[in-house]
Amino acid sequence: EDLLSFDLSISPEPTKNEQSGVKQRQKHEKEMEIPIFSFSSVSAATNNFSLSNKLGEGGFGPVYKGKLLKGNEVAIKRLSRKSGQGWNELKNEAVLIAKLQHKNLVKLLGCCIEGDEKILVYEYLPNKSLDLFLFGTNNIFALAWGTRIRIVDGIAQGLLYLHQFSRLQIIHRDLKASNILLDEDMNPKISDFGMARSFGGTEPRATDRIVGTYGYMAPEYALEGVFSVKSDVFSFGVLLLEILSGMKNTGFYRSSSLNLLGYAWDLWISSRPLELMDIVMKDSSSANVAIRYINIALLCVQEHAADRPTMSEVVLMLSNELTCLPSPKRPAFSNVRSMVDSIPNPSHWKPEACSENELTISAMDAR
Repeated sequence: EDLLSFDLSISPEPTKNEQSGVKQRQKHEKEMEIPIFSFSSVSAATNNFSLSNKLGEGGFGPVYKGKLLKGNEVAIKRLSRKSGQGWNELKNEAVLIAKLQHKNLVKLLGCCIEGDEKILVYEYLPNKSLDLFLFGTNNIFALAWGTRIRIVDGIAQGLLYLHQFSRLQIIHRDLKASNILLDEDMNPKISDFGMARSFGGTEPRATDRIVGTYGYMAPEYALEGVFSVKSDVFSFGVLLLEILSGMKNTGFYRSSSLNLLGYAWDLWISSRPLELMDIVMKDSSSANVAIRYINIALLCVQEHAADRPTMSEVVLMLSNELTCLPSPKRPAFSNVRSMVDSIPNPSHWKPEACSENELTISAMDAR
């Protein structure tokens, strides 16, 4: 609304092209049921997409910090022309996000569609993304035990809303530390719904276009293209282990374990689970709660989807210490042989926009 009002101050007497642009935006706004901003106003809010305003770069393009006329700060995601997204794709994504209302989901404020420009405008979250606190070098003491607990609970509540309580039941498909944004009070908000899909019922779906981030993908999805709400549960389990340990699952170098999942499992079966915990929390974390959270994480990363809990069960286990937890089996991808031997014929599937760490790879041939 603030950005739209800025358009009116550009020219007291709009030209024919400006009038045409206004009509086009009004048409899109009616179709999408969210505010449509002009490119000129978005450009002004970001100082013409200045490098000093750039917050980062995602799989579909750069993200900039913007400032509205009233002083409100926003995050502006400018889709790259190389992303392959068109009007229909952007419309579907924007409409999907606009229907989601939860305190642990990033709020979409509007979008801009003009010519080749496709832009999404979100609320701005000053503490940026969770990965900077977990894996960055500047904030090693920032995430206290209580803060991590609040972040875990918030992510779980947001995911439960997507799966069970939103008007459109959603599978996120790219839950990871860099897609968890933090507000001024370090409350988490799930972001980046570009790969999300709505679903009905509980039956898994299959696709030959794999999207997501290696290291967070469930095995049935990464290897066979089959996804369900349990795919998100797997990603949550990986993320939970990362939050507890302060270590990345990908690029993991510790002892003889293949990855963080294998390392957590080795410590679990040798009755040394607390050795997984981030060293900065050594004296502040509750041993019983920490062990319980590790148990829950291992249940979430089970190889078979049927062995993983639902998010409603996860939320119950996190919030109720009296809930009895089952013993986990060996997690997926915990040894290299089982993972390599189960990779399908590369000709059967093709990733669409997968990423390793924060690098997105589009239409990459499987190896």
